[in-house]
Parts: sequence; C-alpha cells; structure tokens
Amino acid sequence: MEFTLLAGGGTIPEEIGNAPALQVLTLRQNSLVGTIPPSLGNLSNLEMIDLGGNNFQGSIPTELGHLSNLQELYLSFDNLSGEIPTSIFNISTLQVLVLTGNSLSGGLPTDMAVRLPNLRGLFLGSNQLTGPIPSSISNGSVLRTIDLFNNLFSGNIPMSLGNLLQLQTINLEGNQLTNDPTKTELEFLTALTNCPSLNTIQIGYNPLDGVLPRSFMTSGNLSASLGKFHASGCGLKGVIPTEIGNFSNLYWLSLAGNNLTGQFPDTIGNLRILQRFRANDNGIEGGIPSGLCNLEGLYELNLSKNKLSGELLSCLGNISSLREIYLDSNSLASSLPASFWRNKDVLVVNLSSNFLYGALGQEIGSVVGLRELYLGWNNFSGEIPTSIGGLQELVNLSLSMNMLDGSIPEEFGDLVSLEYLDLSHNNISGIIPTSMEKLRHLVYLNLSFNELSGEIPNGGPFQNFSAASFIGNNALCGVSRFNVMACKTTESRKPTRNRVLKYVLPFCALLVLIIGLSTWILIRFGKKGNMIQIESGIALRQRISYVEILKGTEDFAADNLLGSGSFGKVYKGTFLDGAVAAIKVFNLDVQDAIKSFDTECEAMRNIRHRNLVKVISSCSNVDFKAIIFEYMPKGNLENWLYSENNWMDMKQRLGIMIDVASALEYLHHGYSSPMVHCDLKPSNILFDEDMVAHLGDFGIAKLLGGEEIKVQTKTLGTLGYMAPEYGSEGIVSTMADVYSYGILLMEIFTGKKPTDDKFTGDLTMKKWVSESLQDEIMEIIDDKLVTMMNEEELDTKSKFFRFVMTLALECTDDLPENRIDMINVLVRLKKIQPQFH
Repeated sequence: MEFTLLAGGGTIPEEIGNAPALQVLTLRQNSLVGTIPPSLGNLSNLEMIDLGGNNFQGSIPTELGHLSNLQELYLSFDNLSGEIPTSIFNISTLQVLVLTGNSLSGGLPTDMAVRLPNLRGLFLGSNQLTGPIPSSISNGSVLRTIDLFNNLFSGNIPMSLGNLLQLQTINLEGNQLTNDPTKTELEFLTALTNCPSLNTIQIGYNPLDGVLPRSFMTSGNLSASLGKFHASGCGLKGVIPTEIGNFSNLYWLSLAGNNLTGQFPDTIGNLRILQRFRANDNGIEGGIPSGLCNLEGLYELNLSKNKLSGELLSCLGNISSLREIYLDSNSLASSLPASFWRNKDVLVVNLSSNFLYGALGQEIGSVVGLRELYLGWNNFSGEIPTSIGGLQELVNLSLSMNMLDGSIPEEFGDLVSLEYLDLSHNNISGIIPTSMEKLRHLVYLNLSFNELSGEIPNGGPFQNFSAASFIGNNALCGVSRFNVMACKTTESRKPTRNRVLKYVLPFCALLVLIIGLSTWILIRFGKKGNMIQIESGIALRQRISYVEILKGTEDFAADNLLGSGSFGKVYKGTFLDGAVAAIKVFNLDVQDAIKSFDTECEAMRNIRHRNLVKVISSCSNVDFKAIIFEYMPKGNLENWLYSENNWMDMKQRLGIMIDVASALEYLHHGYSSPMVHCDLKPSNILFDEDMVAHLGDFGIAKLLGGEEIKVQTKTLGTLGYMAPEYGSEGIVSTMADVYSYGILLMEIFTGKKPTDDKFTGDLTMKKWVSESLQDEIMEIIDDKLVTMMNEEELDTKSKFFRFVMTLALECTDDLPENRIDMINVLVRLKKIQPQFH
C-alpha cells in the first residue's frame, strides 16, 4: 500500500491493523496528524514502513517491535518525542532504521548491535538522544552508515568502531563526545583505519581536544577510500601532520575553528582532487603553501583568521576551478600580482585585514564573474582602477581603510548589480560621479573620511542615504539632510541655529558612523562566520506598515491581485511616493504559512544576484505577515508560454534559461552555504521591464549547512517538476533543482507542461523527449517556433534543439549523482548563445 504526497491531512485509522497480508506501507509526506496507531504492530508481514515527513504527535508505538519481518523503518521528520522503544531493537531482521529529525530522547541499548545483526544503516540525527555510543556497536558486522549528528551523546568515541569492516560513512557531528582523557592523540581515528571502505568521517563540533595522529594518515586502507574529513570546531591542537598528503582521494577537508598551530605542510599539494579546503580560525603560521597550486579541482580555499605571512601566491590565478578565496585576517605582506586575476570565473575574493600594498592594477577588471571583493584594511595605494566598472556581476565591494587616492571612476556607474560599497578612510578626492545614480540596487554606501568635493548626487539610490555616508569630506555640498554646506551660498537669517547645525549635527552623524562601524567590525571579525555578512533589504529598509500596505493595494482590491499560491496571494501595491511593489500577503490560516514566511525571509537575507527577485521590505505582526518585493511588470514565464497574446522567439527563450541557470548556479555554488530553491517552475520565473528573468518564491527553500550536500524535508514542491528522490524519500539537494531545471528546459522549447494530458501511463515528458531525440526532434518543438522557420532554418535549428534536449536529459537523470551541475549547465548554454546574436 503506497500513498504519497496526498493533499490534506487526517490520521492513520486504527483499522489499518486489519490488513495482515500488507508488506509495504508508504504514507510519506501527507501532513498526517495524530498518533501512529499501535495496531500497525499486528501487520506481521510488513517488510517496510515509511511514514516520514508528517506531523504526528506522541511517541513511537512499542507494538512496532512485534513486526518480526520488518526490514526498513522510516519515521524521519515526524515530530515524534519520547524514547525509542527497546522493542524496536528486538527486530532482528531490521536493515535500515531512520528516525532523523524528531525530538527523541533517552539512550541506546548497550547490546543494540547484537540485537540488530542485519542493520546496514542507522540514522538517528537531529534528536535529543543522550548517553554514550555503545562499544558493542562493533558487533554490527554489516553496518555501512552511522549517522548520529546533532544529538547530546557524550562519553568517549569507542575504539571498537574500527571493527566495522563494511563502514562507509560515520557522522558524529554536533554532540558532546570526547577523547580518552588519558590520551593526547585522537586514537579512535587510528582505529578507523581498519575500515577499508570508509569514505566519510564527520566528527566536528565535539569537545575532543586532541591531536591528529600520524598513524591515522599512514594506513593504506583510508588513503585510498577517504573522500571527506570534517573536523571543524572540535578542539584540534598541534600541527597538521605532513602525512595528510597520503589521502589521495580526499575531496573535502575541513579543519576550521580549532587550535591548530605550526605551518601548513607542503604535502597539501598531493591532495590532487581536493575541492574544498577550510582551515580558517586557527593559529597557523608561515606562508600559504605553494602546493595548493597543484590542486586543479579546488573550488573553495578558506585560510582566513590565521597568522599567515609572506606573499600572496600568484599561481592561485591559474586554478581555473577556484571560485571562493578567503585569506582575510592574516599578516600577508605583498603586492597583488597581476596573474592573481587570471581566473576570470572566481566569485568571491576576501583579502581584507592584511598588510597588502601597492596598486590594485587594471587586471582586476578581467574577473568578469566576480560577485564579492573585499580588500579593506590593507595598505593599497594609487588610484582605483577604472576597469572595475566592467564587473557587472559585482554585488559587494569594500576598499576601505587603505591609502587609495585619485577620484572615484566614472565607470562605477556601470556596476549594475552593486548593493554594498565601502570606500571610507582613504585619500580619494574629486567629485562623486553622478553616474552612480544609476546603481538602483545600491543599499549601502560609505564614502566617509576622504577628500571628496563638489555636490553630492541626490537621485537614484542617493535618496536613501544619510549624512553618515559622507562625513569627513569637508568640501562636499548638497541638500540639507546630508548635513553639508549648501552648494549655493545664501545669507542665513538664523545664525545661531546654523552654528548649532554646523557643530552638533556632524557630531551626531559621526556618532552614528562609529556605532555602525563598530557593529560591522564585530560581525566582520567575530569568531563565527567565514565572510562579511551584509544585512538584507528587510534589515536595511524601514518596515512598511499594515496601513501603508492597505492603502497601496486599495484594501487588497481584486484589480491589484497578481496571483495566488499555496500560502497566500500577491498584490500590486503603489505607495505614497509613487513606488510600485509586489506584496506577498500570507494566509495565516494555512498550515505552515508562518514557517513559509520565516523561510523566505531567511532565504532572502543575504542572497543577492541580478536574476533573483529582490526584497524591498516586510511587514510582520501577530495577525499579518507580508513580504514586499521588487515589482516585475512583465509577468511570469507561465503566462508568456501559454498565453495566445504573448510570443517569445528562440533567442529570448535561451536567454531566459541562461538567466535562470545563472540564479541557480549562484544559489548552489556562489553563496556561502548552498541553497536549494525546491520549487522551480514557470510561475516562479518573473520578468522585469527589460524581460530579464528573475527567480522568485523562496517559501520552501532549503539552506544546506556548511558541510551538507543534502537534507530531508517534508515540504512539497510542485508535481511534474520534483526530482524522484524528493517525492519518494524527501531528499533535497542541489541536484533536485537541477532536475527541475531540466524539466523546465524541455517545457520552454516544447510548449508542453510535464503534467500535460499527453503524458499518461508510462509516457512521461522525459521519455517523450528521449524517444524523439534522434529522428523526430522538430516534431516535439513548440509549434509557435516551428511555424516561423523555413526549410533551411529547420535543418540548422534541429541541431540546436537536439543539443538543448540532450542537456535537459542530463539534468533529469533518475540518479542525482549522475546529473550535471549548474556550473556546467551555464557554461554549455553560454557557448551556444552567440549563435543567436
């Protein structure tokens, strides 16, 4: 019996226990409430129960322990409490036990593995389980996965884990586990070298307080199998052993937030397939290891907040895969080599708080994909390169606390994505270019304590800035709210009042600036976090009141209704200052609406990209919640695809899919933690005045933790666009978005929805496209496109459509690990885009 993704809720009836022949019961993600009926224990032939992702209350029924044929039990994210019944551990046939994401308490039986001899997977993460990990766990001879993260387990990590010869993954993160207090080294790691198939070890955020043993890194077993080693925030001390270079298959190494000292060993360069290396927040000295330049697949390098000195490696610019570089808060002292900017695809560079000097160089303008650049608190001198104006993807730029001179380049007006700009505490002179009035996304500006002169612009984003942005530039003039002299001298009729304004208001503005700067430094240099965090539009802009929303929507008039969704409605609002916005009003009577509001606010808090819908403000109280977004006047993709009055050519459709791919590539790979949108579909792709596509509706988005590649969820996407693992197991990863993107890619060029009546029985959109790929490709293309082509164009364009549909099928492989990622999707689409110019 299998019922998944049903609408509504309800309870599981007690009478279900009257079906003794039942072997499989799947009721995942149906918003079921009430308790799990004890009568399930009567179904003696049950081999699998999957009730994950519901809203039960109460505890796990003891009667489930009577199911002597049960092999798989999935009760994840079910809001269950109480202890795990001891009877569960009597089901000797049990192979997989998944209780992740509940509020279960109590400990594990000391003889657990003896009683569950067939257990292959143990998933108990994100609960409140206590006590030690039983040393008898070594009796689980077929155990492959032990996942106990985010609990309250304590005591020593048992040495007997090394007896689990089939172990592939062990995740003990986020507990209170300790090392043997009589030992300096973490000897349990050495014990794990007996596990020849071990691929993942996660022991971070436990008070282990020990040294990494060299013997852990000299085993032939682990050197060939270990792919991920996460030991952040667990009190590691001493040096990183040179033997770490033996882990030839390591792709993820995280040692951040520890007490490591000494220098980085040169053998780091032997980790040839390493993709992410995090060793920030330690006390490591010496130079940046030159061996890093051998890591041709390196994506993220984070060595910030150490004691590194010496030069900045010029060869880092040769690592074409590198996207994120964090070397801030060290003692690096050198100029910026021109070759450092050779990698044109790097996304984030943070070199702030070092002793770097010299000119910035025009080469910086070649990094066309750069989104965040932090060079503040150094000794850079010379003029700001005009080439920076070519960085049209740049969102955050900080050059503060240097010795830069010259003027602000007129080309700054071309930084169309810029939202944060800090040029304070330099020697910059000249005027503030009026071209910066074009920076419509700019929400933070600090030009204070320079030598600027002339009139402060008053248009565009400057209408939202205060005197604190310009203090310490005595030759500036402008409107009164900037607390500077008027540009046209007039005879004052109130000299006393003017003297007060002359001295008191600048002092107040200085006080505001000092408070703001202090807050920024605390955020920037605090122990937590790897990069500068900029608050969202919700935090930066004053919240809009309910009364303003009521007036702006004309009491939520039907004429202003833009659309409806699962959690509320979206209205067009026009405010007193003439500003037009889209206002998403949440229906608080709908289950999980408040959660959706919180999720969307959290999701949009720090993400910034030209292809994501921007948040302007919010309104939140006990009885009303709304988010105010930038208004998208050209509607959504669904309307354009299926309206008789709208038409898009091939070039437009390809451009839209490149815009969407750019947004997803940023969410998955360009943000500090990967974010999964979870609900990619045509109605969530919106168009601005220039028909640039913006991805919106983050109401069910999932932010993956720093080390997570997937999570489980009980929140639904949209049928037809959901990846198979999302619906069957509740597994959400960036690959789920890739699947949805592939379906969307098919839809935009075929003009068929994945839920079209054509797709019945065994025929799905994927199968339809796949079967037509070779000989009949033009027969599946949208008639609106085909009718506009002559015979010659049909032959030429068939190659294009075959290319696109092949890419779509690569995105929609049934196995997530076989799907292409969004970085490569974007690269391949951009390669064919010039054909349409």
